[in-house]
Amino acid sequence: MLTVGLTGGIGAGKSEVSRLLVERGAVLIDADRIAREVVEPGTPGLAAVVEAFGEEILAEDGGLDRPRLGALVFNDPDKLATLNSIVHPLVGARSRELEEAAPEDAVVVHDVPLLTENGLARLYDVVIVVDASTGTQLDRLVRLRGMSEEDARARMAAQATREQRRAVADIVIDNDVPRDTLEHRVKEVWADLVRRAREPRPE
Repeated sequence: MLTVGLTGGIGAGKSEVSRLLVERGAVLIDADRIAREVVEPGTPGLAAVVEAFGEEILAEDGGLDRPRLGALVFNDPDKLATLNSIVHPLVGARSRELEEAAPEDAVVVHDVPLLTENGLARLYDVVIVVDASTGTQLDRLVRLRGMSEEDARARMAAQATREQRRAVADIVIDNDVPRDTLEHRVKEVWADLVRRAREPRPE
């Protein structure tokens, strides 16, 4: 098994790269999706979040009111640390369960948005960074996700810099390119990952 950490700044196009890797046979473990699952109604995770932040972070249907919680923690490092201390261990445990269920010869891609920020590069055999210019990120966030430019810039500023991400990368995928160029690059990367997965590991 080869474990891959896939990361990239918001709006860099990481989700598209993960989709292309899955098309080629990768087993995808999506940290964002798991982070939502572990705080669904009825879970111990949601109960712990409510205990920490109060019932005002619940929506009318009993689920988590994500925008309200986000507004609460976004500019408060202590509250964000509290939230992370609840959610991250649950995400880690579920990720390990899914990895252990994958075939022995699988290329397992962990989609981890904050891999660089949380110092997680050492957990993976290979780290792939999807990179795009600041202008491209901003355009995608405003045009495709409907964010205001101010909000988009704030979200980008809260993440690691391009240089910090590239510093932990084993492989960089440039996503300032046309779609067919991106597909060709992912095809090359997939061939490399399969080769690495088949190499004998040192005892």
